[in-house]
Amino acid sequence: MEKHDMEEIIFPNQIRMHRRLRGMSMQELADHLGVSLSAISKIEKGYRRLNQEQLIQVAELIDCSLQDLYVNEQNSQQDVVQAWKREQERRCKINQNAGLKTLGAGLRHIRTDKGLTLIEVAENADMTLSVYHRIEMGQREVSDKEYHNIAKALSMPVEKLKAEIKKLESDGVLEDIIEHNETRYKLLNSSRYSNTATPIEENDEIAMLPVYGSSDAEGNIVIDKENPVKEVACPVQLQNKAEAYAVTLCTRRLGSLLPSRAILFVDKTEVVSAGDIALYYVSETETKLISVREDENGQLYGLRWNPDERTNFSNSDLTKIHKIVAINL
Repeated sequence: MEKHDMEEIIFPNQIRMHRRLRGMSMQELADHLGVSLSAISKIEKGYRRLNQEQLIQVAELIDCSLQDLYVNEQNSQQDVVQAWKREQERRCKINQNAGLKTLGAGLRHIRTDKGLTLIEVAENADMTLSVYHRIEMGQREVSDKEYHNIAKALSMPVEKLKAEIKKLESDGVLEDIIEHNETRYKLLNSSRYSNTATPIEENDEIAMLPVYGSSDAEGNIVIDKENPVKEVACPVQLQNKAEAYAVTLCTRRLGSLLPSRAILFVDKTEVVSAGDIALYYVSETETKLISVREDENGQLYGLRWNPDERTNFSNSDLTKIHKIVAINL
């Protein structure tokens, strides 16, 4: 399988613009985050994501909100939005010319025909779910080794898999799948710039998560598991997490760091550490949204503002702290 020297844009952002406005060099930002200069270059070009803690560090360093770091139609100049969109469209055309859409559609047809899920094939091919999903969407090139692993996951010899995809293409079987993938790609691509959560269709095999949350008089978030506010697409890192859930940012007790429309994704099985954002359960339904910190003795505690409040934890409290693992702005 021919490879192309092209990385996928996964993180459209305005970090470079804000960094330059403050007269900061790439090396200064790299040193602050503890990453290489090459990594900063990829981040600013949109080829690499930042994790939650790194995003907060960048926002604090260049003195802006998290929302300001993302490219979207609400807070970005129109020429910036259009430039990112044009680049995505250019790469989409390159993928189409490289036959990746046909490959992805063929893999999807064969997988579903065998009654396999995305997760099963991804795991057996030694890939993350997000990577394999992008392959089936026709948005990622595949190395020879990856092709071999996918064929093995589908219980087919490599040459037989190639021949089957070629036959499906010549028979016109893949046209509807390619059209479906293109529609999904445009929708997902559009949502990146509008900063809204995009529902994933059921037949895309991406689970939905319930969203909870209402604010009480103290600025706490009330979690009523019997009455979700809505549902949103489950992030790939939570696909196999049965107890994962999401909450609305219905409190200003963390200040203006996050926009009010943010959706916070929660994994209660993850261990929190200093720098995380988390929900601290003070009762079965009442939670405090906190920034986790560490004192000079290595003891974790929680902070929130408006007004300032510190919450000290004992070791037995750690099970009451549910980590925020992703944020949809």
